[in-house]
Amino acid sequence: MKHGLVAALAASLWLAAPVVCNAAEEPPPPVAPGPQGNNDKQDKPKPEPKVWTSRHQIRIGGKAIDYEATSGTLLMKNDKDEPIALFGFTAYVRQGQDARTRPIVFAYNGGPGSASAWLHMGILGPRRAVLEDLTSNTRGPFKLIDNEYSFLDRADLVLIDPVGAGFSRPVGKAEGKQFWGVDNDIRSVSDFIVRYLGDYQRWASPKFVLGESYGGIRTGGVTYDLLTRHNVALNGIMLVSPYLDFVTGTAGLNSDAGDANFLSTYAATAWYHKALNPRPPELLPFLREVEQWIDTVYHPVLYKGARATAEERQTALEGLARYTGVSAAYWDAANLRMDEGHFLQELMRAQGTSLGRVDSRFAGGMPSRIAETTAFDPYISSVAPAVVAAYNDYARRELGVMSETKYELSAGLYKDWDMTHVQPDSGGGKVPYANVLPDISYAMTMNPKMKVLVQTGYFDLACPYGTVKSAIDHLNITPELRRNVHIEYYEAGHMMYVHPGSMGKFSDHLKTFIDQNAH
Repeated sequence: MKHGLVAALAASLWLAAPVVCNAAEEPPPPVAPGPQGNNDKQDKPKPEPKVWTSRHQIRIGGKAIDYEATSGTLLMKNDKDEPIALFGFTAYVRQGQDARTRPIVFAYNGGPGSASAWLHMGILGPRRAVLEDLTSNTRGPFKLIDNEYSFLDRADLVLIDPVGAGFSRPVGKAEGKQFWGVDNDIRSVSDFIVRYLGDYQRWASPKFVLGESYGGIRTGGVTYDLLTRHNVALNGIMLVSPYLDFVTGTAGLNSDAGDANFLSTYAATAWYHKALNPRPPELLPFLREVEQWIDTVYHPVLYKGARATAEERQTALEGLARYTGVSAAYWDAANLRMDEGHFLQELMRAQGTSLGRVDSRFAGGMPSRIAETTAFDPYISSVAPAVVAAYNDYARRELGVMSETKYELSAGLYKDWDMTHVQPDSGGGKVPYANVLPDISYAMTMNPKMKVLVQTGYFDLACPYGTVKSAIDHLNITPELRRNVHIEYYEAGHMMYVHPGSMGKFSDHLKTFIDQNAH
């Protein structure tokens, strides 16, 4: 979810109860008080990592998979050997495998400030929350079921919570601002991955990184940082609903590409909610028509600005009304440009309904019919309570995690996030906005065997599929390297795995990608 605009994001399997549940490190014994007036230094608790392990079994494709779950924190230190963070993670490792050949996937959500519970409880973990599509998942009891879409039969999994999210926190003299920025976040996550590879003897494993949403920016940077600072080459990266470039991935900044890239998802949303008259019978042929119109009519008019003729402007206004369901008069008043907050409020204002940003299939009430932008995201309010409850119950009851720290699902760190980024081609200077397309381009050029899977949904207005496709189209790589990139589309939103029709496809695409690139 992008900077400044985020509101916050069975039967075939069997999972046994944990057979082991213990902390790898016991808390330190209490320190006896020192002489009066000299207690501060002695009384300050030393940050201690804690790890809990448990053994489980799951059935995938009719076969029993024994695995060990490890959940807790790693203590990260700076170059002076000073503690700076307790970095939270949960790892699932299949037993009886050769770690040198067994693939491993490091995964996280975005935010910035979002914990990995969305992916963990939604699609990747061996247990997942029961989430009913297109309704409010707000009434308990909240349930967990065996995850028939797990890829633990193919690869091990490490879910990461960057500092400030989940149970991860800065410690010692470190402060949050040391982690809360594009480049600081990239370095800290890279350092964690390298630390994990060493501590858990996974250096020889085929390595993958999966990032969702802002996790796209993180993954682009981590991919290049791992390669250049740590000499860690990845077999592949998975970009799920990725945010990759601040300018072309954001509407409402008076950026021609950014405003144009959102239009196709406005059209998809209007089609889904039957707000078009006439309404085309099928989504995909309609979107291909809209995409061509954006390229040939809409984007050129935005580029011309005041140089566009009255006829060109009128043609654009008529198309905007026809394809988005919002009146030409409103588009005219908006000067042909609209961010998603205005669109989601305006499209069904007459019905008193606002729509979801993270998944525009979701609809909710409208506290104020005269407000210009949405007051909340109906998707987040419908799904987050179940994710929070399911994860906290699962972590404590099944993984045995006993932590007094609050699990931060969405810490909202974007408000304090440093969006500047030192790109590989910037000569060491900071670019004032995040764009990791150069990072990915350099990493692919330096590591031509690395493959890229991109997964994006048609009803995502956090990272619309038009912004994703545009970013991939602008990677500075050779035609040969472009064959290393594959894009999959889903008739769902940002977290496409909530949509029942997309869950199996999402899982199959991940498994196929791992299988094809693990050796």
